[in-house]
Amino acid sequence: MSFELRRVQHLAGASLLLLGAAATSAFAQEVAQDKLAQDKPAQDKSSTEIPAVTVTAPSPIVRRVVPTRSPVRVARTGRARSHERTADATPGTSTPAAPQQGVLPVVTNQFATVTVVPNEEIRREGGGQLGDLLFSKPGITGSSFAPGASSRPIIRGLDVNRVGIVENGTNAGGASDLGEDHFVPIDPLATNQVEVVRGPAALRYGSTSIGGVVSATNNRIPDALPSCAPSFQAYGMPTKAPLAAAATSPCVTAETRSAFSSVDRGIESGVLLDTGGGNFAFHTDVYGRNTTDYSIPSYPYLADQTRSVANGRQPNSATRSDGASIGGSYFFQGGYIGAAITQNDSLYHIPGIDGADHNTRIDGHQTKINVKGEYHPDAAAIDAIRFWAGATDYRHNEIGLADPADPNTDGVRQTFTNKEQEIRTEVQLMPFNARFAEVTTALGFQVGHQELSAPSPDNPGTLFNGLWDPNNSTRVAGYAFNEFKFTEATRAQIAGRIEHVELHGTTPDFPADFLPDGTPQAGIARNPSYTPKSGSIGLLQDLPGGMVGSITAQYVERAPKAAELFSRGAHDATATFDIGNPNLTIETAKSVELGVRKATGPFRFEATLYYTHFNNFIYRRLTGVMCGDDFASCGTPGAEVNQAVYSQRDANFRGGEFQSQLDVGAFQGGIWGIENQFDLVRATFTDGTNVPRIPPLRMGGGLFWRDDNWLMRVNLLHAFAQNNVAVIAETPTAGYNLLKAEVSYKTRLDRNWFGAREMIAGVVGNNLLNENIRNSVSYTKDEVLMPGIGVRAFANFKF
Repeated sequence: MSFELRRVQHLAGASLLLLGAAATSAFAQEVAQDKLAQDKPAQDKSSTEIPAVTVTAPSPIVRRVVPTRSPVRVARTGRARSHERTADATPGTSTPAAPQQGVLPVVTNQFATVTVVPNEEIRREGGGQLGDLLFSKPGITGSSFAPGASSRPIIRGLDVNRVGIVENGTNAGGASDLGEDHFVPIDPLATNQVEVVRGPAALRYGSTSIGGVVSATNNRIPDALPSCAPSFQAYGMPTKAPLAAAATSPCVTAETRSAFSSVDRGIESGVLLDTGGGNFAFHTDVYGRNTTDYSIPSYPYLADQTRSVANGRQPNSATRSDGASIGGSYFFQGGYIGAAITQNDSLYHIPGIDGADHNTRIDGHQTKINVKGEYHPDAAAIDAIRFWAGATDYRHNEIGLADPADPNTDGVRQTFTNKEQEIRTEVQLMPFNARFAEVTTALGFQVGHQELSAPSPDNPGTLFNGLWDPNNSTRVAGYAFNEFKFTEATRAQIAGRIEHVELHGTTPDFPADFLPDGTPQAGIARNPSYTPKSGSIGLLQDLPGGMVGSITAQYVERAPKAAELFSRGAHDATATFDIGNPNLTIETAKSVELGVRKATGPFRFEATLYYTHFNNFIYRRLTGVMCGDDFASCGTPGAEVNQAVYSQRDANFRGGEFQSQLDVGAFQGGIWGIENQFDLVRATFTDGTNVPRIPPLRMGGGLFWRDDNWLMRVNLLHAFAQNNVAVIAETPTAGYNLLKAEVSYKTRLDRNWFGAREMIAGVVGNNLLNENIRNSVSYTKDEVLMPGIGVRAFANFKF
């Protein structure tokens, strides 16, 4: 066992041992407090005020809440503006009550549909990948190619090239959009909040986010000086300190995050440190996770019943990952600038028949540098200037046996590299009175460059070496968001984006029927360019009963990506021989979305209906021909992978999502209630045939009880069978029932013990019915079962 792994295990063990002592003393403190509270008038717990949800990803327009309004605009100094923002952040002198766990976060002030996973929910749910964390959210699931190791979010049936993933405002990098077996280099263990954005906000990040954006945030680049006040976090966003408090005293805060899971004998732990004083703030974090092959309910392979599966575990599913980051910010009058460097490493095995036979595993490494800043100038026209910049150097080796019968053939089979740079700048203008409405405008500029390669040492120098030849692309874009506030109850948004994309790569010409005819082939340079243009319009209207209604319409154009243009080789993850199409044209999506949401009161909910029509929808078209490692093998007997040609057809996606939470009433000093969810997406080509790998209809519900410290919940999610499958190479998927239960406890602690001031700890049971769960969107669903029954225990301490 490595020294690093021992350190992780010792840290996790220490945190869990401290849990018992902390809970005992804290419970005693609560009993005393409750006794004192008995002499006070009873409070209706069912009317507890729900804290607002703070989101950062959907829109470049950030509205500052001003408590009072002067009828006359006066000039302000930079210090006055800073003081105004500080007052807005902390209105009044009383400390607000800590938000209760388990409250459904509903965002009502954004034109896009936003799903928020706050910090405390991330700590309870866990998961090694964003796709695992979001697996059961309405309208979202994970690709689950390698559960716990490689699972990319899928939004409304759209994935990879149509779903963007960003961390702290910049592209996550990596190669998860280039292969379903590739991991997303963002670990929930080091994440404070996740936001999933649909609708017009996707225009902020690029047309490749036509399906939505998954935004992960943390404090690796501090945007405020740390606060040592003993307060709880609200939805993952720490208490903000003044941006320009140069006389702030030094302050250090720390947090430990640890958990143990029984289903894979997994252990994870992380330490986060924040410190600052004067004009500087610094952050560092380090984390690690290790799992073995996970337990499964039954035999995993549907097509081959002859293989042995030892100890009831999914063969070749172990994982190991770790990472670290260090960053800092400098605060000046009216703003800040900061930077961070992050290292992500992951070594994980690929389950499935081929992966188990060849002992396939992926050894990935990413180094990422990010810079961001914000400045509020003392100007009459400009409210804020924000910028983000990032550079990533990613590389992973796909390792396995060339000959399953010969262990001496173990080695690197293919390498993927991605060198990517990005800069994004936004200028938010001051609101102005246009008589018919108060208008706020934000302008943005974005530029990015990417270099990809995927060589293989098995056949160097050949035309079909690897999945594609080295290629590169450059994107330049400008965008504008305009928000119109007609009244306090009626708001509108108009947004637009134009970008120019240039790609450079090589790919051979293929016969029209994609069958070898003996004609010699050679790589031909391809230099396509595109200028996609997109726009959206949205309306928000306050409705009676605290509800908010929304309607948005979008027209979005997407340029093809390098993999869709230049692929020309075997792709193990999808079991296909991919053939790119350099003649692909721009893909267009026309969509409309209706929503009704309610965030306050005892009944909270959000309901959404949407319809999207795609022109020239780009997809992998399976031709029915089988291939081997090169094009000459296509159509020959014994070939094992499906030939897939990137093609275009018109398609329609439609569906709906609903989730709600009802506080029924007070019980035993807390609140009990019911919650439910529903989501459906139906995707067909215009001839009525099915778009492949679409999530099934899902619906579920459960009961909960919570108070200021405790959360208890049981929830059952039923997925119906997915029989709407593609004509070639897709099989129906059986339905399942996913039963989960959890108990967690959150409290403040006496700082005289070892310095800890807050604690949250609990136990979560997953797949308690031990059902066979296969994910219909996964390429490996007929060979890989989702994990069986398991218990996860976690403990977090803040110092």
